[in-house]
Amino acid sequence: QVQLVESGGGLVQAGGSLRLSCAASGRTFGSCVMGWFRQAPGKEREFVAAIHWSDGFTHYANSVKGRFTISRDNAKLTVYLQMNSLKPEDTAVYYCAADQSMVVSGDPDRYDYWGQGTQVTVSS
Repeated sequence: QVQLVESGGGLVQAGGSLRLSCAASGRTFGSCVMGWFRQAPGKEREFVAAIHWSDGFTHYANSVKGRFTISRDNAKLTVYLQMNSLKPEDTAVYYCAADQSMVVSGDPDRYDYWGQGTQVTVSS
């Protein structure tokens, strides 16, 4: 059984930083793509960033390019999302997801496993 557990969310002022973590377990993730998505109240789930576990290839949404960085620690089976220069519009529940297809994509329908989410709130 694959498990993804997010942590690191919280309340931060605009311009501040947070680092989210996603601890993965239950299978071998070497051929997977790991993604971060977010969902604000009343809005659809939105792609944030993705990384190929094996070669580290990354892909970002335009709205977070230059501010957010996705990375992974193979030994710890953990994926991170470093979020800098946060804005109030970044407020959302952030979800970690795993895609077994090996194609780095921002399409949430491609992802097979999801975490429970962690709340990020950015105050103005």
